[in-house]
Amino acid sequence: MEACTEEEQVKLLGWLRSPFVTRVRIALALKGIQYQFIEDDAENKSQLLLQSNPVHKKVPVLIHNGKIVCESMIIVQYIDETWDTKAPNLLPKDPYDRAIARFWAAFVDDKLRPSIGGVLMGQGEKQQKAVEESLANLSLLDDALRASSCSGNAYFGGVEIGFADIALGGGLVSLKAIQKVTKTVLVDPQKMPHLCAWIDRFFEIDLVKGILPDPVKVLERISYLRAKFTSAMAGN
Repeated sequence: MEACTEEEQVKLLGWLRSPFVTRVRIALALKGIQYQFIEDDAENKSQLLLQSNPVHKKVPVLIHNGKIVCESMIIVQYIDETWDTKAPNLLPKDPYDRAIARFWAAFVDDKLRPSIGGVLMGQGEKQQKAVEESLANLSLLDDALRASSCSGNAYFGGVEIGFADIALGGGLVSLKAIQKVTKTVLVDPQKMPHLCAWIDRFFEIDLVKGILPDPVKVLERISYLRAKFTSAMAGN
């Protein structure tokens, strides 16, 4: 969605390969929010980005009627609360269910993402340790999805994708690329059947299909980051 009305000036600053930007784009699409996408340059950040997010200097940045919101999952929550009359609800109404959704979203960012980053940027024993940590973290997500499926839910705590699904789903294309570049198997269908089934369902959602970044371009970026890290390590 590339246009927005004068009453609702919504702009999203980011780059299409970013898993964090993907999260926000999914949330906006689920809510049916029209917006202007402004693509930045990962290697040469614009003044708009630096001025809009002077603390972290990172995308995504949402600009809503001149108000600036940063950090992907904070933006997703802002979208859900600002357009709360638009279905679906990305966060459950029940306080306990909301807490659980936030817990798993935080788990993705605080535990899973660093461990998978260690697989990409690690070597030798450090990389092996990161692989083991990633497998343990992904197994916990598989357990959570198994428990959710026992309650008749196809996604984290619900019959539709929500907050935790967006947190994890935004990085699926990058996860596949990291496995390919590092020649590792982090998501094993035999050991993690519920997670694998969830991934298949997520990729089959029509709305999501049109938003997920180009796997070829993501692979190029991941390969570049790996090569850059390997070159830097060789120079030390």
